[in-house]
Amino acid sequence: MNHADIVRPIPLLAASLRLTAVPTAVGHSRTFVRFTLNRWNLLDQEESATLIMSELVTNAIQASGITDPDPKPWQIKEEHVIGVQLQVVHGTLFAEVWDRTPETPVRQNPDFNATSGRGLLLVEALAEKWDVYRPHVGGKVVWAELALGSTEPPPSDPPHRPLLLPAGIRAPWGPVELQARQALLDRLMVTTFERRR
Repeated sequence: MNHADIVRPIPLLAASLRLTAVPTAVGHSRTFVRFTLNRWNLLDQEESATLIMSELVTNAIQASGITDPDPKPWQIKEEHVIGVQLQVVHGTLFAEVWDRTPETPVRQNPDFNATSGRGLLLVEALAEKWDVYRPHVGGKVVWAELALGSTEPPPSDPPHRPLLLPAGIRAPWGPVELQARQALLDRLMVTTFERRR
């Protein structure tokens, strides 16, 4: 058999979700991480991935969402969307969050008494690395990478149960939701291509 005829599929798992960019999205992003990693049998990474996703979603909401803990329905506009994604490619888990602003998040050095500003410090402590991807549709995807120690994806649970979220937390379909969907798909394709080499 000619080596050129050998096909090596890329081990890949991916799940994404678009959420309304309000403070309750942080808790729902944690639910998404736990639900997805449970389906993928990756419970060893659940705590780190959940913390990382929480911090990235918090930053995305501060950048492009509504920070009022109890927003009124009329305050929430079509552009208040974030996208969250988990992917496993060749033994690496990526936690990714899209928001519509281009500004790169800045790691702060808060003093001991500060009550906020430690998010990216926590991400740096837990992740192998993190960075920003700029999709062609605009905005940014902030991603963090966690090593899994295996190059093969774990088996997925055969029965597929949907993730149930309360009404109003999933971003409504529209141009910004579509932008988030496309940005996360772009990131998935870039990661898959990079990991092939």
